[in-house]
Amino acid sequence: MSQMSQKNFYTVRGYQLLNEKKCLLTSSMEDYLEMIYRVCLEQGFIRVNELAGRLNVRPSSTTKIVQKLERLEYVNYEKYGVIRLTEGGKQIGEFLLKRHMILENFLDKIGVKDTLKDTEMMEHDISENALKNIHILNKFFADNPDIFNIFENYRKRFTE
Repeated sequence: MSQMSQKNFYTVRGYQLLNEKKCLLTSSMEDYLEMIYRVCLEQGFIRVNELAGRLNVRPSSTTKIVQKLERLEYVNYEKYGVIRLTEGGKQIGEFLLKRHMILENFLDKIGVKDTLKDTEMMEHDISENALKNIHILNKFFADNPDIFNIFENYRKRFTE
């Protein structure tokens, strides 16, 4: 599993950014923004058809969400062209991806086989406090592999 550095991750700031304009993003909009951010990290932009393909949705649905994200000033979108993140979109996208990675890492550590579905279900409704403490637990396990191995052996007794 590829893992982003979780150093210097402050969940409070991410939630402040989400609430900054007094209009929370929908779960769907968060998914789009997270995927735009992922692709933009690699290539700097994404096109509607590519975004639709990566999210397994229709291009027409993608265009509607991208237009909403543009109105919220998270992306710049050229009709039939490219989608690029604004500075605000980059900040929110970074938070969304880190939130995803924290949950995915946690689920992987506790032995969940297919982490994607559970991560997607959890990430939109998790509280700031729960995310912060999961992040701390992930870090604790990473900093204490001997303790993680004890947990792993204990967990295996219940799953075999």
